[in-house]
Amino acid sequence: MKRTFKIVSAVLAFIIICCLIAPAGASSAGNAAIKITSPYEGVDFSAVQAYKTALHTHTNASDGDPTLKESIERHAETGFDIVATTDHGTVNYSWETENADALIHGVLSAVGKSEGALEYLGAEGKFNNGTSYKMQKNGDDDFLVLENGRKIMRVPFGIEQNAVSANAHVNSWFTDYHNNMLTSYNDAISNVDRLGGVCVINHPGEYSKARYEIHSEDAYNPDEFSYRYHINKWASLIDKYDACIGIDVNSKGDDRTRFDRILWDRLLTRFAPNGKNVFAICSSDAHQLDKINTGFIYALMPELNSGSLKAALQKGHFFPASHCIGNYDELCEISEALNKYYPGEAVTASVDKTVAEMKKRIDDIDSGKTDADARIGITYSVLDDKGYYTGETEPMITEVTVDNGTVALATENALIVRWISEGKTIAVQKADEAVFSIKENAEKAGSYIRAEVFGEGGVVYTQPFIISGTSAGDKPDIVDKGFFDFGILDCLIGIFENWGDIISRALS
Repeated sequence: MKRTFKIVSAVLAFIIICCLIAPAGASSAGNAAIKITSPYEGVDFSAVQAYKTALHTHTNASDGDPTLKESIERHAETGFDIVATTDHGTVNYSWETENADALIHGVLSAVGKSEGALEYLGAEGKFNNGTSYKMQKNGDDDFLVLENGRKIMRVPFGIEQNAVSANAHVNSWFTDYHNNMLTSYNDAISNVDRLGGVCVINHPGEYSKARYEIHSEDAYNPDEFSYRYHINKWASLIDKYDACIGIDVNSKGDDRTRFDRILWDRLLTRFAPNGKNVFAICSSDAHQLDKINTGFIYALMPELNSGSLKAALQKGHFFPASHCIGNYDELCEISEALNKYYPGEAVTASVDKTVAEMKKRIDDIDSGKTDADARIGITYSVLDDKGYYTGETEPMITEVTVDNGTVALATENALIVRWISEGKTIAVQKADEAVFSIKENAEKAGSYIRAEVFGEGGVVYTQPFIISGTSAGDKPDIVDKGFFDFGILDCLIGIFENWGDIISRALS
């Protein structure tokens, strides 16, 4: 009897213990199911270098002001390691000798968009600042070698596609393709994909007309037909063609692209639950010398060659970066964090000043003191009027670690990190404490997180980290059922929508 009692007691104790630990066990099991897919998987940060890369620049071979020689000189002065010359409808074959497209250059010259003589580098020479250089070939790659031995690599076959189109600019690299007829996004992207190149959708806010919005909540609102149409259009292209890695989210001072991070998040809320990613770049889209150093990427590469760059772009092994931020709401969040963690600092005062100027401009537009179609036109910038960096420190991400349900960033010259998911800022931390735990924030983190690292010198973005296991539910359609692509005619959608909003605001 005693033995039976002991057995029953042991069984009951076992059941009680199991009941007591079951909730923790269930939670642990749930957390164990969480998976983070990092775009930086496979990057050995101790073995790679972050190469400062310009992916979008112009010369007077199309509608830029500087000659190619002047452009490359300024890129050299501002620390670039890699440069893509991407003139409209003009495949770049060389920096040594002229390769302007006769049609594009001829037409733009006739209408005054291209002025002055074309000037290339030759086999060797000297820049206006007195620096000597020579061109060097290594395999299939061309390098500018400065007198101090520093090298700058030319990206092969750089071009801004769809030169004649009003609404479909696409940058591509690594493949010799162009079509200077009236062409669409699909025309350019499908052919770049077929030929094995890499491309990105340029400054989407230009063509969705989001650049004319005043408030963030109005930009890329999916309840509006025009925005939903453009979200679907770009989602369909990115989903269909591997060559199209994503979109430009911050270019040329961030005036027209200041809402394009919202578009990035709109796209990610469709792609990420399906286990797919959308990468973003920053660029200068420099038509003038003072714009050259505005936006760029840091390409994480083991060695400096075009094959490594192509692989880095395809895998997301890069950090977009900009010296400029033009989004009011982002700067308000940054201002709040700086005043919390770094009160009284010069950078805090600088951001606060920009926020105040933006607020006044917005209030003037809302009150009717300024024309309803006026853009904000104010950015946080650390460039002087010639485009040179005026600070001493530029923020940088030096390592990304994904381990046990957390994403950790090691940074230099950074102040704060903002973590974004599903289009919302879900955490703000000091840069030296940049660790985000998915397990501890499962209710906040959706199907992805991404980080924006701010320092005195501007902003650096991570590519998104895809998360699975935090929430249940059906996977959303990447492209709405029944979506119809209007092709080259869709420029009219944004134009009519924009003018309708302008008239509406003017009458209100």
